[in-house]
Amino acid sequence: MSIIEKAAGRIGKDSPPVPAPVPTPEPVPAPAIAAAVAVPVQAPAQPPVDELVNPAPAFVPPPADPARRPATRAVELDLARMSEAGLVTAAGGRTSLVEDFRIIKRPLIKRAFAARKPGANPGNLIMITSSLPGEGKTFTSINLAMSIAMELDHTVLLIDADVARPSVLRTLGLPAQRGLMDILLDDKLDMSEVMLRTNVNTLSILPAGTSNPRATELLASQAMTSLVLEIANRYPDRIVIFDSPPLLLTSEAHVLASHMGQIVVVVESEQTTQHAVKEALSQLEGLSNVNLVYNKSRELGATSKYDYHYG
Repeated sequence: MSIIEKAAGRIGKDSPPVPAPVPTPEPVPAPAIAAAVAVPVQAPAQPPVDELVNPAPAFVPPPADPARRPATRAVELDLARMSEAGLVTAAGGRTSLVEDFRIIKRPLIKRAFAARKPGANPGNLIMITSSLPGEGKTFTSINLAMSIAMELDHTVLLIDADVARPSVLRTLGLPAQRGLMDILLDDKLDMSEVMLRTNVNTLSILPAGTSNPRATELLASQAMTSLVLEIANRYPDRIVIFDSPPLLLTSEAHVLASHMGQIVVVVESEQTTQHAVKEALSQLEGLSNVNLVYNKSRELGATSKYDYHYG
């Protein structure tokens, strides 16, 4: 795969009721405003005398039970704090980091909505992974999601799928909450009950949720397949970013990759060995649209010590 372009940037670290009037035999002229759409109405039968004397009270539906309604939760992202931590924000202005991810996102967006072959995974499902922990995949996931959220024609759902070591909410300064694992375990739990709407109007977050020792089996289940297809197809303008576990650390990443239309592997400069990269890529053999992001490279003349390369 070819290097598309170098991008220099820094990575940090949703009145009481009134009884019905008693009909009268006298015809009542229809109001003038309704004359154009007059509909013949059959007069109701005269009620019994006892009902005229003691009319039955009108039916009043019971109040809705708030506990039964899916709750749409909102969270406030501290955009100033995010910018200081080296994350992309619209409020941060036109920085080198923002430009980096404009370059990285463009081919991903193009392929996300391109025509695909029958049976192929939806291109708007994008998984961000790495060979090993610490290579910057979570920061890349958040930055990519924030960058795509700046688009005028797209919305983004960021899913923390690193169910063994979830870090999206922690990186954003938010407490752990129910999410993906809880939906897979409870078929009565609606996604709207655990999805988080943010103060970035085009960005929503689905946390990893409650840790479970059967995470691999849950991700490989029919429930996960159905959920992924629903997520991909519910909104035609949506791009879904999955922050995945590292490929060489758990088996969940390989299972998750089988659902994805695009995969981005983050490689840390001067740290990740060539052997580790080859081993990680071997786990993705047979899958199309695998891309590399070369992260934290030090180059002469760079304005900061971290660079992204995409290819």
